[in-house]
This record gives sequence, structure tokens and C-alpha cells, in this order.
Amino acid sequence: MSATTTIVTGTPLPARRDVVPNRRGARDFFRRLPIRLLIAVLLIVEVYPILWMLLGSFKTQSEFLNEPFWALPQSWDIVNYIEVFTTGEFGKYIVNSVIAVFPSLAIILVFGTAAGFALEVMVWKGRGTVLLLFLAGIMVPAQMILLPLFTIYFRTNMTGTLWPLIITYVALGMPLTVFMMATFFRSVPREIFEASTLDGASIFRSFFSIGLPLVKNALFTIGLVQFFFLWNDLLIALTFTNSSDLRTIQVGLLNFTGEYGAVQYGPTFAAISVNVLGTLLIYVFLNQQVMKGLTAGSVKG
Repeated sequence: MSATTTIVTGTPLPARRDVVPNRRGARDFFRRLPIRLLIAVLLIVEVYPILWMLLGSFKTQSEFLNEPFWALPQSWDIVNYIEVFTTGEFGKYIVNSVIAVFPSLAIILVFGTAAGFALEVMVWKGRGTVLLLFLAGIMVPAQMILLPLFTIYFRTNMTGTLWPLIITYVALGMPLTVFMMATFFRSVPREIFEASTLDGASIFRSFFSIGLPLVKNALFTIGLVQFFFLWNDLLIALTFTNSSDLRTIQVGLLNFTGEYGAVQYGPTFAAISVNVLGTLLIYVFLNQQVMKGLTAGSVKG
């Protein structure tokens, strides 16, 4: 007798290794699910107030008082925005803020960057003591110096101008700017400045042609931080502005009241929306430079 072997051919069974990636993908999905849920919650926490503010800017006074706070506006009329710039004189407040903030910011960045370069790159006697003095300026509360500064400004007849705001903003913003710029210059290799000196570059050429381009992202970061601090200031502007013609945006928002001090919620929300969205657009255009600047001074060399 002879044994015969029959080979049956057909569709091969799927390899078990094809199932492993699916299981691994599902396992990774469930492992990352808590993080994704946390990010979603944080996104809602950040976005919902802005959305609620924008919706409130289209509501009337009666809707704020009689309708639930989650209700949508009955009409999408821009009458509140028109009232902000006509009756509320919000355009004048924006101009005052620009006049007070941007010159202050320019002075802070120019002199703060130069001081950081001098304290970290240049070698001279006593630079450590000077840096400690700038650090001491960071620890001085602004509330402590407002009354002495107001007395000085009043005696020098500067209280009727925006100069008190500019001078105070520069004084308060300079210590932190100097300290941070010195930190960023510390991350730049010294060999670069030594090579420029050997090539015959002066100290000014080394600063403008080498130092500034290397800390450009850091300059954007510090400038944006200082801009938000100055633009959103209320205490200093409220202390040194003694007339409606000198009010900045934050002080002007306190003026959106009706008869007997009743708050006009629609125009107030519209004014806040203009203020918030303007600063938000600035950050959106500069966020890449900010992210690069945040890590520029963390690594030496």
C-alpha cells in the first residue's frame, strides 16, 4: 500500500502579527485619552470666556438683565461697538494708550538690551554690583512708590500730561528687562565676540551687528511680556491720569456707566472685546518668536 499526501490550497489565514498593531493602537489611544480629555477641558476653559464675551458684546441692556447668561443675542447689531467709539470715546483711550505704552516699550527695550550687553559681555569693574542693583529694583513693589512719585510729578507740573506714565513704566520695566537680557547674552558663546574684536569690530559694531541679531527672539519675548504688562496696567494709569482726556484703555473701561452709575453691559463687553482681540492678534503673529525666545537663554553655548 502506498500513502498519498493531499495538499489543499486555498485562501491563507491572516497572519496574527496583523492584529498586533491594531491592539497596540487601541492601547495607545486609551493611554493618551486622559491627556486628551485634560487638553479639551483646558481648551474649553480658555475659549469659552472669550466666546461669552463676544456674544455679550451684541446683547442689549434688557437682554443682560432679563435673559439667561447663556442665551444668544436676539440680533447681531453692532450698535454697541458704534456706541463705544462715539459716546464712550474709546478711540481717544486707544490713542492715549499707544502714546504712553509704545514709547515706554521702545525705551525699555533699547536701554535694557544695551545694559544687559554691557553687564554680561563687557568686562569692567563693578558690573556684578550694578546687576544686583537692577535685581533689587525687581523686588520693589509698585504700590510703595506711587505716592512719592505722584508728589514729584505734581511739584514738577507733569500731572496734566502722559509723561508720568511713560517715566513710571520705564522705571518699573527696566530691572526685569536688564536681568533677562543679561541672561540671554550669557547663552551666546564668548568666542563670537572675541572673534569680532580680533577682526577690528568696535564694541558698538559688536552690539548692533552681532549681539542684537543673536538675541532677536529673546527681544520679541521680553517686548511682548512688557507690552502686556504696560497695556493692561490700571493702577498706575488710574493714579497719574487726572482728567478724562488722559485716560488709557483700562481706565476708560471704568467709565462705561449710565445714569446713577448703572453699568452699560453691552458697550462694556464690546470695549473689552476690542481690547482683548487686539492684543490676541499681536500674540498670534509673534508666538513663534516668543516660543524660540523662551528657550534661547536656557542652554549655555
